[in-house]
Amino acid sequence: MAGPFLTTPPRRRRVLMFTLFFLLVWAVLPIESFNPPRRLLLGITRTVVEKSSDDILQFVDPLIGTVNGGHVFPGATLPYGMAKPVADTNNWGEAAAGFVSDDSLITGFSQFHDSGTGGNPSMGNFPLFAHPGCLEDDFTKCHYATAERAISRVNGSATARPGYFAIGLSNSVYAEMTSTAHTSLFRFNFPSAAEVTYTPDSKDMPQSVPSSPLILLDLIDLSNSRSGGDIEVNTSTGRMKGGGSFRPSFGQGLYKAYFCADFHGAEIRRTGTFSHTGATDSVQALGDLYGGVRIPQGSAGTWVQFSQAPKNRILARVGVSFISASRACQNAEREIGDFDFSRVVAASEVAWQGKLAVIKADHTGLNTDLLKTFWSGLYRTMILPQDYTGENPLWQSDEPYYDSFYCIWDSFRAQHPLLTIIDPKTQTEMVRALINIYKHEGKLPDCRMSFSKGYTQGGSNADVVLADALIKNLTMGIDWSLGYEAVVSDAEEEPSDWSVSGRGGIDSWHKLGYIPVDDNDRKGTGPLSRSISRTVEYAYDDFVIALMARELGHKVDEAKYLKRSHNWRNLWNPEYDDHYRDRATGTIQGSTFRGFLQPRFANGTFSEQTARLCSPVYEQHVCYFDTRHSTYEGSPWLYSFYVPQDMESLVSLMGGAEPFVERLDYFHSSGIMYMGNEPNFLATFQFHYAGRPGRSAYWVHQYIPSLFNSTIGGIPGNDDCAMGAFSAFAFMGFFPVAGQDVYLLTPPLFREVSIKTPDGKGSATLRNANFDPGYTGIYIQSAKLNGEPYTRNWITHDFFVKGGVLEFVLGPKESSWGTQKQDLPPSLSTGTI
Repeated sequence: MAGPFLTTPPRRRRVLMFTLFFLLVWAVLPIESFNPPRRLLLGITRTVVEKSSDDILQFVDPLIGTVNGGHVFPGATLPYGMAKPVADTNNWGEAAAGFVSDDSLITGFSQFHDSGTGGNPSMGNFPLFAHPGCLEDDFTKCHYATAERAISRVNGSATARPGYFAIGLSNSVYAEMTSTAHTSLFRFNFPSAAEVTYTPDSKDMPQSVPSSPLILLDLIDLSNSRSGGDIEVNTSTGRMKGGGSFRPSFGQGLYKAYFCADFHGAEIRRTGTFSHTGATDSVQALGDLYGGVRIPQGSAGTWVQFSQAPKNRILARVGVSFISASRACQNAEREIGDFDFSRVVAASEVAWQGKLAVIKADHTGLNTDLLKTFWSGLYRTMILPQDYTGENPLWQSDEPYYDSFYCIWDSFRAQHPLLTIIDPKTQTEMVRALINIYKHEGKLPDCRMSFSKGYTQGGSNADVVLADALIKNLTMGIDWSLGYEAVVSDAEEEPSDWSVSGRGGIDSWHKLGYIPVDDNDRKGTGPLSRSISRTVEYAYDDFVIALMARELGHKVDEAKYLKRSHNWRNLWNPEYDDHYRDRATGTIQGSTFRGFLQPRFANGTFSEQTARLCSPVYEQHVCYFDTRHSTYEGSPWLYSFYVPQDMESLVSLMGGAEPFVERLDYFHSSGIMYMGNEPNFLATFQFHYAGRPGRSAYWVHQYIPSLFNSTIGGIPGNDDCAMGAFSAFAFMGFFPVAGQDVYLLTPPLFREVSIKTPDGKGSATLRNANFDPGYTGIYIQSAKLNGEPYTRNWITHDFFVKGGVLEFVLGPKESSWGTQKQDLPPSLSTGTI
């Protein structure tokens, strides 16, 4: 396949590459430069679509978010699939999901990945790598270790679409990959010439090798965490199988993973093993299980060298499992017994089309960049969590098992509420999986990956996921008695290690009504920090438990947890002002706003933390998991807005509706707000609580497409499958208050969008009666629900269950719609919850 390796791209491709380069430069500008005028942004577009299209997969670009910290997995996967092959790179700072859209080197094509995570690289187990041949036809002169085999890509050759990924390497190999639920299928394409001449890297001299492909499989993972392991290769069939133990990327413990690889398309010449840089054909197994030699840490594995392939391509099928190598072989043989690459790609496309077809959007007047932003974001919400049902080695159960909850602190705010609407069956299975984890491990997870306990980032946020599901009547197979037991356990029982599950500081929470900055927790261990963010999250967690208690008839518990949900007020200091000393100039900076959440000692006196600390304008990167400060990935400015259970009280504390709106506008416009972290999502829409839904619509249009767009850097932070959920909600015209039966309304960015009801018989339609694709009118003037006037600026889940039509009339200025007290979303202090 010489086509992918043209030295001069066709004119159309050159134009596209120039456009992408321009957009990439724009995407990496500093935040203060990242919000050019809307008219300019709308001019940087591709084709304007004349009508709706049934082929929605054409608008899914998995490469969005593969630079600029998005850490998106762009490879081949089924919805929630376990097998996730893609090209891995050596950009260790960005390669959390393996691939990065830059000029870093390709190190292999591995089988397991997560998507959109922060922190360390995740998984990347068992990479394959293909050489077109070895110098002097000597297998020892091929490169085996990760650093040595790393090779440059052919610029512009990366291609990604649902169920398919491909890339060209500078060694003349063109690699394609697809997948089923538990199996990767690769198609390695080689030149037809008897001798292959290529330049491994721009700094290297050209070299020639006889056309005799060598494919290796390495037991390594992206973070080089493997310990022990076993691998063997069959000298007759070329089958490789084995496994090892690995560390999770953001948690404790170890997990075991296994593979089984088979090849098709060429005659086998030699087989062998390698360890680090050395290869041999006299040893066919490594590790104790197969009677081989001990495997050191780092690169180690097996290889097969083939005769020149008659059709210039070799297929590699890799089954994966967390149970055993034998199970991996069974998975591969069952799912891809025919090695039919095209069939697997087509089946994957059908699966994705079916998932996305729940939503039908009128594309009229929108440019393809906006459409790609929407459909690609929606696609990403179904990459994680991963369905590992039947592959759980920890316990036997008939319940579903999902993994890669990365992390619920990120996903509870938007992704899980979205799945409740567009994929309630899967969301129900995820809730059952969470409850089953509690049953076998004693606590709900806040973060979980690779069968391991991940670190908690704030509250016990699975409580919100369960409450959201119960309130929205997800019931199929869910043991709600056990689910309620699980959330009460979070509220009442501190685990010995609350860094990975549950809550810490339970005694202080119960006695003082807040987490003190000097908490002396003797019940368990965990980071004694994040006192503000943990306090507001515990308060909201208790609030949703109260809603569950009400739903399930536990009246005494309802009263207890409603009382605790007011605890956020115990950190409110009306005198706490917004000033700090600029370290560069020594001058005092800030604003006139006063009254914020402030750290507090156990004796009741307030501690100090600059209200802007951990924001883009002041020491943003000092508030991660290991922080000593009182907020997590956000400032006191941000967390002072997080009172979704009682926004009426918060608005009052901030001086009333007008000062609240002024303050929230300042938060968005001053640089304090960072959309790359999920707690900022809800703050975009909280103008609704002060009777100004138009300001929420305004800020939606500031962030789309300036921060959420179709460039490779078109996500403002780690995706976590949550960034895509935020943009999907914004495009469709509503946003959830997770854990409550409340969706805040803004005009859709489409003329019309419809979502199928769970029974498949109807649809919930949001429509702009006078839609202008230039977005000169972005403010709701009036609304009708099923033909009747509708003035509330929010709606309940019943709309998406029963269906109906919600129609808006738009205008260029804010109106009185949704501004009256009776039109506002519910709050505790108004008695409307």
